[in-house]
Amino acid sequence: MKEMKLLQPHMMGDLELPNRVVMAPMTRNRAINDQNAATALHAEYYTQRATAGLIITEGSQVSKKAVGYINTAGIYSQEQIDGWKKVTQSVHDAGGCIFIQLWHVGRISHPDFHNGDLPLAPSAINPNAQAYTDDGFVDTVTPKAMTLEEIKITINDFKQAAKNAVEAGFDGVEIHSSNGYLFHQFFNKTSNTREDQYGGSRENRARFFFEVLDAIKQVIPQNRIGARFNPSLHGIFGTTLDEETIPTFDYIIERLDKEYDLAYIHLSEPFNDVSDVPHAIQNIAKRYRPKYSGTLMINSNFNKEKAEKVLADGDADLVSFGKLYVSNPDLVGRFREDVDTTDWNEDTFYTSGEKGYIDYEAKTRKLIPNE
Repeated sequence: MKEMKLLQPHMMGDLELPNRVVMAPMTRNRAINDQNAATALHAEYYTQRATAGLIITEGSQVSKKAVGYINTAGIYSQEQIDGWKKVTQSVHDAGGCIFIQLWHVGRISHPDFHNGDLPLAPSAINPNAQAYTDDGFVDTVTPKAMTLEEIKITINDFKQAAKNAVEAGFDGVEIHSSNGYLFHQFFNKTSNTREDQYGGSRENRARFFFEVLDAIKQVIPQNRIGARFNPSLHGIFGTTLDEETIPTFDYIIERLDKEYDLAYIHLSEPFNDVSDVPHAIQNIAKRYRPKYSGTLMINSNFNKEKAEKVLADGDADLVSFGKLYVSNPDLVGRFREDVDTTDWNEDTFYTSGEKGYIDYEAKTRKLIPNE
């Protein structure tokens, strides 16, 4: 029997991944300490999943200003670097490969995280969403439009976070430019009404992303940098799609193809039904495969059969799995041995402790990634 495409190796830059099954970044809230640092619990969680071709960690905030959820592990302090070192060492000892997702939530935050100050965003427009605080999910507020100096500081925060990631032993970084967070807020005209060099035209609305990317590639090779995008996001995380949205992502991805040599771009299919949304694209992989010649990773509600098809059709090189990886630490083994997957418990996604985190059972034989 011919081996599944999912289980075939893939060269991603200078890294040979043993399979095409990627653990997607997922917000988790287990950094319950004064330093917001990763702990031994994080190390166990990611090491259990080290048979993935690539692990991408949960979003890790690049500064205190970047926070929008409780108990998320940052990458801006020495304590956080030291915490992540334990994770990367353990994953590497298990034969795995791991990138960290660099994160700034922008306006999807709350003054409770910022000593009463307003969250930062491209423009002072309330997303009318919710932030996850010590009091649970609370309504967002109208954010503060970033000054040019604050944009400059944030660019440097991402650069420093990438340096910290290298010190922590990560194999690479992913820029979280997706899902309605800070970069996505700059991309979309409904959240970016600036009239300076960061607003207006597609080039201007993408400028912040490319300036961050150019800063990061000063401290880590381009082929160890990934970027995540969700072009057809609509009605979620305060994001509204309009006639300029898809052309803006076309510009960004075509420019990345022509001018950069990234490890990958990580795209999401629509999170919800956008069939009746004007200007939305329903099949993201098919639209962007012809536009991007490098490694293309696709995400959102894939199972084994759907993932195998998108790879066999040539529309993607890698598939990332989120919720399936929460409840199936041995997902690669289950695909290989045709073992049914375990359902996840959404009630424990954002709680603390071991339950719903490291207590899901592996049901296939232990396999090192390159076995």
